[in-house]
Amino acid sequence: MDINTINIITLAYLGDAIYEVYIREHLIKQGIAKVEDLTKEATIYVSAKGQASILKDLMVKNYLTEEELAIIRRGRNNKRNSHPKHTDIVTYKYSTGFEALIGYLYLSNKHDRLTEILNQIEVK
Repeated sequence: MDINTINIITLAYLGDAIYEVYIREHLIKQGIAKVEDLTKEATIYVSAKGQASILKDLMVKNYLTEEELAIIRRGRNNKRNSHPKHTDIVTYKYSTGFEALIGYLYLSNKHDRLTEILNQIEVK
């Protein structure tokens, strides 16, 4: 499978799931036991706003490689103009870029790098 030929939205779709599992696991390991509390906390990080914020932080820190930035640009620049009602299009595109990066790293078997990036997220 050539990872570079996979539709960027498909990578984002997978990346969204991988990222959500990471956040849920992290919150459970912090000792949060009630599902309602887990859902409330997870939404902070798994929302478009949260993902866009994390991506911008990684970019400001110059933490990402050129290859990773190229994947993010593909995600941000996709031609989908629809977006959820509760977020603006720019935020949605940044979150799509973040999700695409996660999906790309996962399918590329770059699990060490994926873990490094996820560990940069300050989950409270």
